Amino acid sequence: MIIHVLILATLLCLFLNIPTYQSHPLDPLTPLEINTIRHTIKKFYSHNTPSSNNPTFHFLDIEEPEKNHVLKWLSSDRNRKNRSFPTRRANVVIRVNGETHELVVDLITDSIVSDRLHKGNGYPPFTFDELLVASRVSTSYPKFQDSIAKRGLNLSEITCMPLTTGWFGEAAIKRVVRVTCFYRGGTSNMWARPIEGISLLVDVERIQVIEYFDRFKTPLPKLEGADFQTRRGSSVFCNEKNSSITIDMHEVRWANWEFHVAFDARAGVIISTASIFDPTRKRFRRVLYRGHVSETFVPYMDPTQEWYYRTFLDVGEFGFGRSANSLVPFIDCPENAVYMDGYMAGGDGHVQKVPNAICIFESFAGNVAWRHTEVGVPGKLIISGEVEVNLVVRMVATVGNYDYILDWEFKKSGSIKVGVSLSGVLEMKATKYTNADQTKTDEIYGTLVAENAIAVNHDHFLTYYLDLDIDGAENSFVKSKLETVRAKGKTVNSTPRRSYWRVVKETVETESDARIRVGLEPVELLIINPKKKTKIGNNVGYKLITGRPAISLLVDDDYPQIRASYTKYQIWVTCYNKTERWAGGFYADRSHGDDGLATWSNRNKGIVNKDLVVWYTVGFHHNPQQEDYPVMPVLYDGFELRPSNFFERNPLLKIEPLT
Repeated sequence: MIIHVLILATLLCLFLNIPTYQSHPLDPLTPLEINTIRHTIKKFYSHNTPSSNNPTFHFLDIEEPEKNHVLKWLSSDRNRKNRSFPTRRANVVIRVNGETHELVVDLITDSIVSDRLHKGNGYPPFTFDELLVASRVSTSYPKFQDSIAKRGLNLSEITCMPLTTGWFGEAAIKRVVRVTCFYRGGTSNMWARPIEGISLLVDVERIQVIEYFDRFKTPLPKLEGADFQTRRGSSVFCNEKNSSITIDMHEVRWANWEFHVAFDARAGVIISTASIFDPTRKRFRRVLYRGHVSETFVPYMDPTQEWYYRTFLDVGEFGFGRSANSLVPFIDCPENAVYMDGYMAGGDGHVQKVPNAICIFESFAGNVAWRHTEVGVPGKLIISGEVEVNLVVRMVATVGNYDYILDWEFKKSGSIKVGVSLSGVLEMKATKYTNADQTKTDEIYGTLVAENAIAVNHDHFLTYYLDLDIDGAENSFVKSKLETVRAKGKTVNSTPRRSYWRVVKETVETESDARIRVGLEPVELLIINPKKKTKIGNNVGYKLITGRPAISLLVDDDYPQIRASYTKYQIWVTCYNKTERWAGGFYADRSHGDDGLATWSNRNKGIVNKDLVVWYTVGFHHNPQQEDYPVMPVLYDGFELRPSNFFERNPLLKIEPLT
């Protein structure tokens, strides 16, 4: 039977022009592999546990191979097409009969290697089908229909959105969502017209409403001004159509960079094995083994009954990949972009395709890479310089009302710039107020952005996982502190200056000492390779150039903060462990904060000359303004990884194109 299934899957892949083979050990699961996993698991449970309900699939990903094996495979031969990697396994999380099972599936033997029952706190991500069913069961609930009728609203114009509930100290024995509803009434911007006062708690596995509240009525925000759709036309991009990007399956080569790009249902886009060509040493040198968004934390600052629970861990509770958009040319990406499709498993285990999930393009924004005007040569005016052309890898995830535009930008100078642009629609609550003057004696937890509509204050924290390998795996974390020194007078070389600053370098020894709050002191943060030096004796390294300072302002004993305690610091450094990738813990839904980055860091391991992972959080405190309504202009922040004594000289002066 399995042979027939594989033949059918192969024919399907051929029909859809989908690749069915693996060429890189970090390639994402192919459609054929996803179908094989589904069949293997369903066959196993039908034979061994006939009474089991059909399993629902909540997580599928490759089991990350041993890092040293991958690096050996990559370095063994530049032409690797005919070489197979010795292992290929998948990690799978399913729900069966109300229990969470963690499985490892061997894709070479089509067999289940292990099946472990998860007994800890938290639940796996929700599937789209579960959220859809929760919405439907809410709108068909008789008490809800009565409430809508009493408000004089048309049930067919109602859209209900299931939201995760967080954890507030209760025994979390059910997988539930809190459903809140909106009235379209002629607009596509449902978020602008919330029906305040009504909420439903839905058990997604029993498919039933277990709590219902209709506490009060509030005027519905007006229809006027809520829409924002624009007529789509050709946007202007100053980028050439012809570029020097070479893409072979998931491996990308451009200018002096080569790296691997993968689509992941949880993380979204993953960048791996990024290396840069050194024109002096005539070889590629490693920079980043793996990087991706690890978790988000989006707490809203309204403690009322209808809002207190809105403290989302979007990556772990649903997934950036599951929220990925099919990118639109001339809106999301310029004309010269090339695209990659994404594949993942739905709740039933079947393949789901996201066409054009990732775009890659050369970007020219009119910036200068370097320049100088020299007037010191008699009789000559020498002007030299170069325009800056970078390579961008982009994905867009729409999680509910917000759109996250995620960019990885590679520069020929050796820098990697990681950026996040927030756009979309504010999450609003209906109110009786129509003018800001009416709110001065009342706590409204946000800003009145339109009549009868308050946009609630909130945060966005996006934590990145950065497994850096700066010219090798053994690295150290260094603080280069800028200290003010008072100049010494009354000496042989006396100076009229009274002060200057100097750099004092400190190698951070333990994980706990590597927790950093950005902006508290003048310091540069470096990841160096203590075993590698330039010809003139400087340690090779990369500098972490941070964005705006932003940490969580919630108190430590607040339940949402317990779950996302890692957001109290923007920078963490831990020893590499391939199982530790998700800052909020693997099981984020209704988690208790007993797993994740803060817990791992408490081990306080030594981090000198070790394989290190840097965790950086891009943070936004968002107090909404009227200009954010009805749709907000992008809000941007990010960070940069920049060479620091990595090269012997400016690499832009001699870049050898890849052949």
